[in-house]
Amino acid sequence: MAKVFKEKIVDIAPFDSLSYVNSAPTISARLKVHFADFKVTENLGFDPTKNGDHLFIKVRKMDLSTLEVARKLSEVTGSKLSSIGYSGMKDKRGDCVQWFSIPTGEGIEKAILSIENNKLNVITSHLNTRKLKIGSHKENHFHIKLRDCQGSKLEFKNRMDRIMEHGVPNYFGEQRFGKEMHNVYEMLRILKKPSSAIDSNFSAYLRIKTPVKRSILISAVRAYLFNQLLSTRLLLKNWSHYLLGDILNLDGTDSYFSVLDKNWDGTLEQRLNSFDIHISGLLPGNISSKDKYITSSKAADIENDLMKNYEPLLEGLRRMKVSSSRRPLRFRPKNFQFSWEGGDLLSLDFSLRRGCYATSLLREICQIR
Repeated sequence: MAKVFKEKIVDIAPFDSLSYVNSAPTISARLKVHFADFKVTENLGFDPTKNGDHLFIKVRKMDLSTLEVARKLSEVTGSKLSSIGYSGMKDKRGDCVQWFSIPTGEGIEKAILSIENNKLNVITSHLNTRKLKIGSHKENHFHIKLRDCQGSKLEFKNRMDRIMEHGVPNYFGEQRFGKEMHNVYEMLRILKKPSSAIDSNFSAYLRIKTPVKRSILISAVRAYLFNQLLSTRLLLKNWSHYLLGDILNLDGTDSYFSVLDKNWDGTLEQRLNSFDIHISGLLPGNISSKDKYITSSKAADIENDLMKNYEPLLEGLRRMKVSSSRRPLRFRPKNFQFSWEGGDLLSLDFSLRRGCYATSLLREICQIR
């Protein structure tokens, strides 16, 4: 499907068109038949300070989105929705444990307990000096049951073995984009407004949307463009091989570095092969003269050639003054284990660094029915 922007055509590819490491799986399974089939536990990686002006609350939720829980906390405490903190979005259809924060105040702990019902429970709470911010947790632990698995157990095992050998494409999950890529198309609809209506103050124009909605649209566009870049490098068979001009990521961190082409050697190659470092891809936005980590040479050619196809979306990000950043092209799950329970139920257990999607891992194993 294509959308028109100022007489230009922007092709938005469906999520299913993204490339695989080797080939699309022919085996299949059912996911989230029951809420308990998809368990996620958020690990902050640090302890609350036990004092301060914010209350950290650990909750267990089922059949509720992260935003729905945040709205409930806002309602019962009288706090602004924007003052409710959380580190990441967790699946609505799942059994999820995650942290929230709210400003402290008189009677706040009693008010919080009033949100409890059969879908939402407060596990514990502690004071902290700062609000919980997006991306501040360390990792998520998953326990997933795949039911009614169709195909040979050997093929399931082979595909899981390849995950540990080659890693997983670090795609943003399908949920980031809304149904049928709705969030990306909505941004295109905004950009199709007459130029005179938005050129003078594009940020103010977008504030017609709620801040949360605005953030969702921006994230969806950047995620879509990153996914297309990663898919391209998979097709070119260089998503996990160093190209001249690549920017590298240190595993498990937000640290990036570049290497003079003449300095790429066997030691760095070994670090790449052992998952100590990763190739990174562009999360588009404004690139300032102060940015240290900008691709060059062959790596830049791939990024630039691809982004030419999405100039309207890039124009929108520039107008919104979104800064560019980077994201590793792959990940490998920690402590990955699997076991068969009965004939056709496969149980998976693993941890992922924040920002990595379990659905991207499952996509490499089997088709989800």
